[in-house]
Amino acid sequence: MADGFRRWILVGLALFGAAIAYAALGPANLQIRLGLHWLLEHFLVFFAVTVLACVAYPQPMRVAAVLLPFAVGIEAAQALTPDRTPDIATALVSAASVASAALLVDGILTWRRHRQRT
Repeated sequence: MADGFRRWILVGLALFGAAIAYAALGPANLQIRLGLHWLLEHFLVFFAVTVLACVAYPQPMRVAAVLLPFAVGIEAAQALTPDRTPDIATALVSAASVASAALLVDGILTWRRHRQRT
């Protein structure tokens, strides 16, 4: 992948991470909701972030090792805000989303490498 393209993906990831942190820790009345169930929203957001990070850095287990603590930590940080409470189910769904996306991308990359060898 070209260096310029990877750089733009990394910029997008940084913006996406900042948006997640702001949505989790910012004022509750400024949140953007998709209209889906909140657990599904968390799953989709962290799944998309993980897949995008794996495109920029094609080592999914290392990506998961970075994003898993971020997903759980951002939920735990909601205990520091006056209008939110952390939820264990949300932290588990976010962590499961990161793990499942990383495993899916790892399987695809392994399949691709195996297919190129034969």
